[in-house]
Amino acid sequence: MHVGFVLNPVAGMGGRVGLKGTDGKVAEAIARGAEPRAPDRARRALERLAVVAPDTTVSTAADPMGERLVRAAGFDPARVVDPFGSSESADPPAPTATTAEHTARVVEAFVGAGGDAGADGDGGADSSAPVDLVLFVGGDGTATDVASALERAGASVPMLGVPAGVKVYSSVFAVSPEDAAEIAATFSRTERREVMDIDEDAYREGEVRPELRAVAHVPVADDLQSSKQTASGTVESLAEGVADDIREREGEGVTFVLGPGSTVGAIKAALGFEPSPIGVDVWRDGEVIVRDGTEAEILAALDEENVIVVSPIGGQGFVFGRGNPQLSPAVIRQCDVRIVASRAKLDDVRALRVDTDDPDLDAELSGWVRVRVGKFETRMMKIV
Repeated sequence: MHVGFVLNPVAGMGGRVGLKGTDGKVAEAIARGAEPRAPDRARRALERLAVVAPDTTVSTAADPMGERLVRAAGFDPARVVDPFGSSESADPPAPTATTAEHTARVVEAFVGAGGDAGADGDGGADSSAPVDLVLFVGGDGTATDVASALERAGASVPMLGVPAGVKVYSSVFAVSPEDAAEIAATFSRTERREVMDIDEDAYREGEVRPELRAVAHVPVADDLQSSKQTASGTVESLAEGVADDIREREGEGVTFVLGPGSTVGAIKAALGFEPSPIGVDVWRDGEVIVRDGTEAEILAALDEENVIVVSPIGGQGFVFGRGNPQLSPAVIRQCDVRIVASRAKLDDVRALRVDTDDPDLDAELSGWVRVRVGKFETRMMKIV
């Protein structure tokens, strides 16, 4: 197996600082104190790949798009594609200097459409051989860049995503970095799947406009997630029941961290305030104390007793790790977690999932949990 590995080093940086995405917002994310998320997720995928398939041939992109991490995981790259045209003595570009065009150049070189310019073959394998799989780290924007490059090259090489973006609407991603490595090492067939992306400016205004950007060959495995689906059915009774429970705690100083999405949005409306439809709001003793909060703002609002109310995102079954990065491990560890969902949403998922960037926390959250599905009714679901 010859894997072409490429990293979008700034993917996901806008999430925890409340930007709902990073496209065109890298400078603002940094100004808000954002820290890189994607490199650590890349590291996790590569380290797992080195365990499950140590003989894998890996080609990669020059830093900051992959080389250092590939070597640190123990792979000697068969090829290092330099999309920047840098000299060997030059320092690598800053992560913020990377663009969609750089990703496209790397992918096109992987599949033989980029020529040998700027490429260095220093491993034992044939550095000019096309890769068998493009393994990329990023979000929907990166997935679009990879798929578009493959399409322009006329290549049927499959692609697989290590999820690191704020928005992960496409069905080309593995559930976690480790799952991506497992799939890359073991898949035996592919199928055509959709690459979706949304208008981030509209998304920041609370409107989700998913658009089909490409259809790509993707390895088939149970641990590939489905694309997000819009939840169906009404949640009024559920929202009323949860809102009643929250009101009963008024005057006790309990802080409720109310996640994004339509289901929790209905609870916010039942409490009597206009929700941030894709943001996190914080409620205590009958009033909103943080609206559309960042991770830092949420942490500052927490007190002695805190409760997160969250709903799985669309048809994926993700409770944490998709669409709500503000609910970071630091936030989750200070809160009790209450999961709510419509019956229709749960009918569409086999299990619930978490991907918090903290494997230990993911393990702590796993197991059977009670999900509120009505005014009084609950259902047992397993977080895997």
